[in-house]
Amino acid sequence: MYGVIEPLKGESFFYEFSHLDTECFGRFLNQFSQAFPQDLHIIQLDNGSFHKAKHLQIPNNIILLFQPPNCPELNPIERLWGYIKRQLPSPLFDSLNELKTRVVKIIEALTVDVITSLAAWDYIIQAISVAGI
Repeated sequence: MYGVIEPLKGESFFYEFSHLDTECFGRFLNQFSQAFPQDLHIIQLDNGSFHKAKHLQIPNNIILLFQPPNCPELNPIERLWGYIKRQLPSPLFDSLNELKTRVVKIIEALTVDVITSLAAWDYIIQAISVAGI
């Protein structure tokens, strides 16, 4: 599952792909870019190799902002991924399809209020306002 969130407004965009790799990430960026073509998007990322592959084509309305290594707490979406994981039952699922179905249901149930409560940390909001975004 690929996703981006906007911490202030609680807006989100998710898409499921078969792999976590450069090809699928590039397709995700293109889908996101096409869904919001009039906006400039700054997407904060970890330093995963597929985020930085030389052949990755980044749409013109997207800027990739890489966080320092080993600092997931700086990325607002990491709290959302943690929230989703906490919604999953234990023990785990009998099949991958059951897991996928449950994750999709959790994402579909996300509200703007839930996203902002998870992602709109004071220091992130302050950084956004200082940057004039």
